[in-house]
Amino acid sequence: MSDEQNLLRRASQFETQALAEIYDAYSPGIYRYSMRLLGDITLAEDCVSETFARFLKSLQERRGPRDNLQAYLYRIAHNWIVDMYRSRTETVELNDAFRNEADMPEEDAAKHIRQKQVLRAVHSLTPEQQMVIALKYLEDWSNEEVARVMKKPVSAVKSLQHRALRSLCRLLTEKS
Repeated sequence: MSDEQNLLRRASQFETQALAEIYDAYSPGIYRYSMRLLGDITLAEDCVSETFARFLKSLQERRGPRDNLQAYLYRIAHNWIVDMYRSRTETVELNDAFRNEADMPEEDAAKHIRQKQVLRAVHSLTPEQQMVIALKYLEDWSNEEVARVMKKPVSAVKSLQHRALRSLCRLLTEKS
């Protein structure tokens, strides 16, 4: 039995130490992933919270993962983010509520505007393309790891990645 399978076995018995180990190991990455896609601290925190609440519920219902815990947790987070986008009508902004371009030096303002453009471009991608870009380039995952979390062949991940990058290039050159 692998370390991960042992950890999952202990977690399925609601062993506090095992659940804490899982949270400590995976919550920072899920937070970074959700923050990059949502651009909002509160929503990213909600995503982490909901991801682990759903994980606990799946354990309680005895339908939790048997292996690939990381893939399972990221899939929950991704589904929550997709649901969030579907339920929201306004665009998530990257900027702080208390800062605007007039309060920043010129270079900061230019950087801030470019970040907003990139975030809008990423938000215009399909949810699957967003996931590939976030995991591959922001979390530095391999194609194999991304394929596991998305439950797709590596070739499909590469194809999604190619289409996403092509779309981003097109969207960002249109904006320039």
